[in-house]
Formats: sequence, C-alpha cells, structure tokens
Amino acid sequence: MILAGFLLLAVGAVDLVRQFVPRRWIGYLVTLIVLLVLGSVADALLPMVLAIAVGAAWVLAMPRDRDSRLGFWPAVVLAFIVALSVAWAGARPDAGIIGLSWRMGSPFGPIPFDLAVLVIGVVAFLLESANLVVRAALSGEHTWRPDDAGIAAEAGSAVEDAIAAEGDEGTDETTSVDGATGVEPSTQRGGFKGGRLIGPLERVIVFMLTLTAAYPILAAMLAAKGIVRFPEISKDGETGARAEYFLVGSLVSWVIALGAAFLVWWGVHA
Repeated sequence: MILAGFLLLAVGAVDLVRQFVPRRWIGYLVTLIVLLVLGSVADALLPMVLAIAVGAAWVLAMPRDRDSRLGFWPAVVLAFIVALSVAWAGARPDAGIIGLSWRMGSPFGPIPFDLAVLVIGVVAFLLESANLVVRAALSGEHTWRPDDAGIAAEAGSAVEDAIAAEGDEGTDETTSVDGATGVEPSTQRGGFKGGRLIGPLERVIVFMLTLTAAYPILAAMLAAKGIVRFPEISKDGETGARAEYFLVGSLVSWVIALGAAFLVWWGVHA
C-alpha cells in the first residue's frame, strides 16, 4: 500500500507543480525533498525511489503543452501497478520512525500511516493528474472529423469546450479545427467554461460520496450535471459531437474517481 501512496503522491505533486508553480524547478525540488523525508522516516526507501522515477517518467509521458503520443496508456499502467500494490500488501505493521508516534483516528477507526499516504496521494492525483488522463482520452476521439466545414467548426468548438470542461489548460483561446476546413480559430471560447475547476471538484465529491456510501446524493449530483449541460449539448445539430465528447469526458472522470474510492476502500479492508 505504501508503494501505491508514494506513486500517486509523486505523480499528483509533479502535475500540481506544472500547473500552478511558475518556477517549476523549485516545485520539483520541494517535491523531491518531501518524498525523500517521507521515505526516510517511514522506512520506505524503495517505494520512495520508485515514486521519484515514476514521477519523472510521468512528466515525459504526459506532457501538458501537447497531446501525449502514448495516449492514456501511462495512466492504465499506473493504475495497474497501484492496484497490484494495494492488493498485494496492506498497511505495514511497522512504519519506521514516524510509525512510533503516528496516531490518527477517524469515525471509522484508527488510520495507519500507509493508508494516510494513500489517501493524500489519491486526492493529489484527482486534483490535476486526472485532468491529463481525461484530456488524453478526449484527444483519442479527436481524430474524427465531419465532412462539412460548418459542422466541423461546431464540432471542433465542442471538442475544445469538452476538454476545458474536464480540466484542460484553461486558456481563453481555441485552436483551429482543421487546416483543410479553412476555419479560423476563435478568440473567445463559448459554452463550457470553468471546467478546470469543475472537473477536480466533481471527482473529489464523487470520491468522498462513494467512500461514505452516500449513493443517492451521488446519483442526484451526476443527474444534475447532465441537466445543467443539456442546453449546451442540445446545440449539437446533426453531429452529436458535443454529446459524444461530454459523455466521454464525464465517464472517464467518473471512472477515475470511482476507481480511486475503490482503491482506498480496498486499502482499508486489506
């Protein structure tokens, strides 16, 4: 379990640095120091080294300024390793130096140090790294192009809006749809705005509601999202592009959040 926590914490931390820290090298250095300290005091040197290596590989495999050549397969590999780590080994009985003084309670019982690291890593991943995974999934669908130039412009706008809705770069400019269509880039993105904030909040809420077994509230929230988005989706016309990309982005985001909740639940009962 400690390996899963360190891996998710490293990946989530480097993505938060890339998104919010102007001088990234400072953020990377702080992340490295935190991992080194945690690995030392928790007697988890090997998980710490592996986490640093995976964090560096993630930065290379999932760039922010362009689509990943590997698609979302790095996320699939990471999910497999993390799930295997939690299934193979639960919380350690000895958490090193910090384990001697670690005491954390909850309404559900005491929380081991390894489980706390796992929860922190999961939340860090949901905040920003999941945005890259959703964008990679949407980019995989971006290869589809309608024949009509006017419809292409509308579909391209829907693609960009959907990407923004699930946490893309958050800029106010869109790129051209296709050089062959002759459609000029728009200077103002319409529709799904604020998605970079909505996506992470939605995933964290889904994660928390799932862990607390508040399924009626979860279902109501997901239904409300569809209702709120309906006026924008209804502008599709004949293409269905907005609905398609809305569904792809939302489903991928929900699967990540539900998978994170299941991972923590598994860690609790391991």
